[in-house]
Amino acid sequence: MVIPSRVRISLVEQKESFRRAGTALAGAGVALFVLVLYLRTLAPTVLYLESPLLLDAPMLQMQVCVLGITHPTGYPTYLMLSHLFTYLPFGDCAYRSNLASAAYAALSVTAVFAAGYVLARRVVAAAAAALAFGLGTTLWSQAVMAEVYTLNALLIAIAVLALLLWRERRRDRYLLLSAFLVGFCMTNHLTSGLLLPASLLFVALVDWRKLVDARLALKGVGLFLLGLTPYLYLPIRAAMDPPFGSQNPTSLEGFWRVISGGNLRGSFFAFGPAELLGRLAFYWGHLVDDFHWGLLAAGIVGFVALILWDRAVAALLGFLFLGWLFHAIENDIPDIHLYFIPTYLVLALAMAAGLGLLLSEAEDLLGRFPRVPKGAVLGVLSVALLLLPLPGAGAAYARNDMSEDYRGREILEDVAENAKPNATILHHRSNLWYMVLVEKRRRDLTLVDPFSHATINEVRYASLVWPDDDIDLQTMNRRYGTGDSTGVSAAKKAAAKGPVYLLDEERINLSNFQNAGVRTVRVGASLYELVPPEGKRYANER
Repeated sequence: MVIPSRVRISLVEQKESFRRAGTALAGAGVALFVLVLYLRTLAPTVLYLESPLLLDAPMLQMQVCVLGITHPTGYPTYLMLSHLFTYLPFGDCAYRSNLASAAYAALSVTAVFAAGYVLARRVVAAAAAALAFGLGTTLWSQAVMAEVYTLNALLIAIAVLALLLWRERRRDRYLLLSAFLVGFCMTNHLTSGLLLPASLLFVALVDWRKLVDARLALKGVGLFLLGLTPYLYLPIRAAMDPPFGSQNPTSLEGFWRVISGGNLRGSFFAFGPAELLGRLAFYWGHLVDDFHWGLLAAGIVGFVALILWDRAVAALLGFLFLGWLFHAIENDIPDIHLYFIPTYLVLALAMAAGLGLLLSEAEDLLGRFPRVPKGAVLGVLSVALLLLPLPGAGAAYARNDMSEDYRGREILEDVAENAKPNATILHHRSNLWYMVLVEKRRRDLTLVDPFSHATINEVRYASLVWPDDDIDLQTMNRRYGTGDSTGVSAAKKAAAKGPVYLLDEERINLSNFQNAGVRTVRVGASLYELVPPEGKRYANER
């Protein structure tokens, strides 16, 4: 029987529709799987200062909730997008800010799946690579708390996906979308700026004529600049006198200081050539902790295959990987391993290419042996590849599980219960900011952070005092003793006014107070009372 051409076309279209639906369902399934794990391990409430993973989380939770201004580089896109989660009708505001990171991480896994599928044209290869990325210890650690890194991964993955779709479909709208996304990425994390030269290199290798198309280039520049507009949040919000602000970005100098990294710039190029091997070994240790050796082998195979047969993509991914790797290993900050996440994303895409090549070669090989059940063998191989990212998931779950971590909440309750009225509490970047600004509790307290090294050309780097924070550093030092980073001067000045306490944090050195004759008396699980020298009573005590 001869099937009419119209029917044949309809069947082909139907088959293609089912294939696309199946691919979409697979991507959604992978994302849902990792999201469930993130939610089960999500921090349930406000967090606390702890190095290296919780250096910024307690401050970011507060800043997301009150729409404040963070430390450099400002992170305006993160603040605005995450603030939308605070309107959800469940959990406290800190939990909702944590939830934002979980959502970004799951969506980044979806974007990695989509980009991997464009590269490999194999659902299994894309799913295995996306699972490897999503179940990695480092990304997972950021998916359970308020932090900027999962949103960074999401925006990078979408930008790369847009470039790959443009190369495949040759529609300028994808290229223009990528131009917007490159600018938009930078407003969340400045390291994403590497996407700009990488994108130009990719476009030049695919179709250099697009770069000299004046109309297209003008549109691209316009959309890139449009992507940067979230930076306007910084001066606009600062002019509104937000509950918490860091360096004042209302001036051109202050604005540049914030978005360019401020005092963080001094941490770059911290290691010389003699330390290169050690830094690479440091990276390798984290790499093998995140990925199964089989997946790393697939990533290497994928890179080699791309270099041989798809040099434009090889140049794009290779440029990004080497650039982000160099920046990370030359940076000296306590949580620098989090800067490895973009390199893991690039490796995941290379893994998709490598696993796709493996499946194609296996299919071709099986075609030479007609008696071998091709479907069954490929099915077993596919299942094996999907299982490859799972062996380390149990350890990653245990390491990143914060679902029962209520220490931050316990600290707040301890302070609220044990601190005397109108007391001063010395602390460093703690969740006490969350207590007074978000929960609006114990607003009778004075919070002083003398432990921040907070000067850049005598401009306030971060709010150091509650509630009198909108003063210059010199006045703040005279009034509160914040210029003495031991905290002793601040304790003595505060003691002349009333009770003084010290929050028990890992970076606080009690010996500084004890050597100055200040007695430290524990009055709660998280709080010390500071008693002035010679047992003198406070000015307002009777």
